[in-house]
Amino acid sequence: MKKTLCLDFDGVIHSYISGWKGASIIPDPPVIGAREAIAKLRENWKVVVYSSRSGQEGGKQAMSDWFINNDIQVDELCDHKPPAFIYVDDRGVTFNGNWYNLIQDVNNFVHWMKLPV
Repeated sequence: MKKTLCLDFDGVIHSYISGWKGASIIPDPPVIGAREAIAKLRENWKVVVYSSRSGQEGGKQAMSDWFINNDIQVDELCDHKPPAFIYVDDRGVTFNGNWYNLIQDVNNFVHWMKLPV
């Protein structure tokens, strides 16, 4: 049985150039290389996709249509964050076991992403 690799949608697969337009509006192309990389990953992993838009009205169907229109195959679209061996997200901070380092990592991430605090 293949282990699960969970990919975030916006900013990881969908280029998200236009920013948020609503759960059912997905105007941008895939991130360059996403189609080929996902096909390669599926050889050894069960590739599932989870997004915050998954649980919003029309979001999951819009993602399904977007995958079809962009000729990208994944194993599952989830409306909840599934148990997975690995999570890939464009807005994540890795916990290395040290809470003091985490504070600095969070601050660096917020600065790098230019997020309001």
